[in-house]
Parts: sequence; structure tokens; C-alpha cells
Amino acid sequence: MRIGVLTGGGDCPGLNAVIRAVVRKGVEVYGHEFVGFRNGWKGPIEGHTRPLGLDQVEDILTRGGTILGSSRTNPYKVDGGVEAIRRTLAEQQVDALIAIGGEDTLGVAKKLTDDGIGVVGVPKTIDNDLGATDYTFGFDTAVHIATESIDRLRTTAESHHRALVVEVMGRHAGWIALHSGLAGGANVILVPEKKFSVDKVVEWVQRRFEREYAPIIVVAEGAMPEDGAEVLVSGEKDAFGHVRLGGIGTWLADEIAARTGKESRAVVLGHTQRGGTPTAYDRVLATRFGLHAVDAVNDGDFGVMVALRGTDIVRVKLSEATAELKTVPAERYAEAEVFFG
Repeated sequence: MRIGVLTGGGDCPGLNAVIRAVVRKGVEVYGHEFVGFRNGWKGPIEGHTRPLGLDQVEDILTRGGTILGSSRTNPYKVDGGVEAIRRTLAEQQVDALIAIGGEDTLGVAKKLTDDGIGVVGVPKTIDNDLGATDYTFGFDTAVHIATESIDRLRTTAESHHRALVVEVMGRHAGWIALHSGLAGGANVILVPEKKFSVDKVVEWVQRRFEREYAPIIVVAEGAMPEDGAEVLVSGEKDAFGHVRLGGIGTWLADEIAARTGKESRAVVLGHTQRGGTPTAYDRVLATRFGLHAVDAVNDGDFGVMVALRGTDIVRVKLSEATAELKTVPAERYAEAEVFFG
């Protein structure tokens, strides 16, 4: 069997670990051949490939990003996109695809499966917002990076008696903010799932200053004040209909400074959360996902995604995995509120 592999959407640590596991087991256990499609779904649309054998995956386990490249291309928004994929697969003699990505990439995988193209999905997103899996790889690394940043920012905040607002990624789900905020001992954590009161945030900040400590506020990029909306970098939408978020941290820092008279600064962690070496947890999880993904392809079990349930890797329907986003439950957020202020 000849299998195509692609990585779509935002990059994250652990992608190369999946690719390595897929190729190693696929070649050495099953005797399959592999071809890498470059830059997400753009690769099979335009016929852009690269060799993907044992030599190409030998030293990629610890590397961040993806050796295949990525993009936010949507074949269903490109004229003749699906037909182009069919032609490329026929020309490359590819029997099946392994698509590694988040809700958008796997949403395309689900549609292609419905259209008769065999695809197996692997869940990747630092936001940890994919349904049907307990965790996605990339999330642990992002939380580790954000937590370390909070630790470093705390010392400079204390030195200058400032309030520091740390903006982390999280469009519709606040998992990174919640986990890094708890791990970093933040005094306020704001998530997209619950609109926040600026007055209440200021109250928590002032309480912290009264105790002669500098407050740390962690805010997800998609968090919204009660009387406002998402803060946008641009109203322009990508191929999947997403606008670019960003700026809530700076907006909130300015509000805190105006209302308290205290110096307040914002730090946007941005793409630092996506880059660099994956944690040991993400390397292991990504490797296990890759091993089970190639098993599914070998079994001809298409239209599924490999998922983590407890400590087991299982197969779930792509339709289940992409049905709805996994957001922070109210009870989980309530646990964190105990530590606010």
C-alpha cells in the first residue's frame, strides 16, 4: 500500500513525532510506502510532494514544527479542489491518506471520506479543543511554555510593582489559559467560555496590590468582557471562516491602569506557544497516535480518528471528533476561581 501523509492548520510540537511513528511502523512492520504532501491540503491539490521514508524521519523526533509544512487551505473553497486531490492521488498511486490536524483539517478529512477518499485522522491542536479525545498532542508543550513564561514574568512584575496581563492562545476554548494559569499561580484567569466583568477583575487586582504583591492575569485571546466582543487583529477571514484574534491583553492592561492608577503591562506569548521542542509527554502521545493511525490504514478502517481515552488509544468516527468543540466546563473554571485575587 502507498500512503500519503499531510499536516494542516497551525503547526505545533509533536507533528514530526507522528510522522516518524507512521513511517517507521508502516515500513518496518507492514511494508508500506509513503509520500509526504507539502503544506497541508494544498499539497494534494497542487501535487506538491516530498520523499517520506526511513531516512527522512531518522532525526525528527525532537524537532518542533513539521517537515511537511502546513497551511490553512480548504479544498472545498478551491474551485475543483476535490477533483484535483483525486487526480493527484491517482498520479501518485496513493491508496489512502493520514491527515494530522485540528478541527478544520479533520473536518476536510471527514468530507473527503464521505466523498469516497480513504482518510485516517490524527488529532493535533495546542488548544486541546477537539472532541472525542481527552488530550491532543501539542497542548502539553504549549502549557509548559506558557507556565514558564508566567514564572519569569512574575519576578519582573514584583520588582516593578506592576500588574502583568499575559495573553495566551485559545480562540473558543480556554484550556491553555486555565492550565497555565493554575500551574503558574495566576491571580486571575479569563477564558472564552465565560464573559468577564472588568470591575471584578479590577477588584481582584486591587486586592493583590493591597497585599503588596504584583498581580498576574492570564487571558485567552478569545476572552470577552461582559459588555463587549472579541478583540480582533483583523476582520479578514481565512479559508475556514476564522477571523484573526488578538489584543485583548493590551486592552485589558489599559483598562486596569486607567481604573487603578497602577502601572500595567501586557505580554502576548503568541507563536512562542507553538514553537520549539515538544515535551516528553507530547512526544510519547504523538508517537502512540502515529502507531495507531497506520494500524487503522492497514486495516482499511477509514473515516476514523485515533483518540486518547484514559490511557488507551482508540478509534472514533471523524464525524464524532469534529461534531463540536471541547470547551472548559463551568465546574472546571469554578475550581480555578478559588485562587483569584
